[in-house]
Amino acid sequence: MFGAIYGDIIGSYYETHCTKDYDFIFQRESTFTDDTVLTVAVCKAILNNPENITRWQVRNRGLEYAGQYRQFYSYHPQAGFGNMFSQWAKSDVYKINRSYANGAAMRVVPIGYAYQSLEQIYLQAKASSYYTHNNSEAVRAAQAVAIAVFLARNGENKEFIRSYLENKFHYDLSVKIADIRKDYVFDSRASYSVPPAIIAFLESNNYESAIRNAISLGGDADTEACIAGGIAEAYYKEIPKHISDFCDRKIDYTLKKVILDFKQRYGF
Repeated sequence: MFGAIYGDIIGSYYETHCTKDYDFIFQRESTFTDDTVLTVAVCKAILNNPENITRWQVRNRGLEYAGQYRQFYSYHPQAGFGNMFSQWAKSDVYKINRSYANGAAMRVVPIGYAYQSLEQIYLQAKASSYYTHNNSEAVRAAQAVAIAVFLARNGENKEFIRSYLENKFHYDLSVKIADIRKDYVFDSRASYSVPPAIIAFLESNNYESAIRNAISLGGDADTEACIAGGIAEAYYKEIPKHISDFCDRKIDYTLKKVILDFKQRYGF
C-alpha cells in the first residue's frame, strides 16, 4: 500500500511540472493527493467489511465504498480532487457518475491485497467504481490494476501478468516506455493513462525504476506513479529506504494509521 502512496507523493510535483526526464529530482514540495486519500478510503471500507460479495451485491457494496470516499474527502477536501468528484462528494444524494477517467484505477491497490480470488477482485473493483466511475472503460482499468496487484503479490512473473492483462482487458502492453514517452501528454482518461502506468511497472527492474518510468512519461504523474508503484511493491516486496524516509513524513497520521491497520490485517 505504501508503494502506491509513495508513488503519489513523489509524482505530485510533476503532475503540474511535467517531466520526461527519468532522472528527475525528488521535490520537497511533494505531498499526498486525492490518490492517497481515496486509496486509504478503500482500505477503510475493506477493514469495515472484508466479506466477499456476489454479482448481485455490487451496488450495495458500492455504497459502502462511496460512503468512505465521502468521509475521507471531508477530511482532506484540498487534496487535489477534481471538480466532478468534489461536487459528487458534497451532494446530498448518491448520484451515479459515469466518469471515464483514471480515478477508479488509482485507488484499487488495496483490493488486490485483501481478496483471495480473481472473481472476487473483479467484483470488488467494480463495486468500488460503481458510484463515481460507472463506465465500462473506467471499471475495466480499475479491474486491471487490482488484478495486476493480485498476480504480482502471488508471485506471477511479468510475462504472465502482461499476457493475462492483454487477453482479459485488450490492452497493448508491448509498447516500450521510450516510445510512449515521445508523444505522451497529460490526459486522465483511463484507457489512455492506465496501460502506460502498467507498462511502467512491467519495464522496471525495481520499485524506484517503476515510479521513475511512470513519472517521466510527462503525463498524469501522481496517478500513474501511484498505480505503477502499487503494482511494483506487490511484485518486488520492498521499497528503498531513501524513498520511505522521504515520503513517510509527508503522510497525515490519520491516513497512515489506516494503512498500518490494513497492513497488520493483510500482511503486505
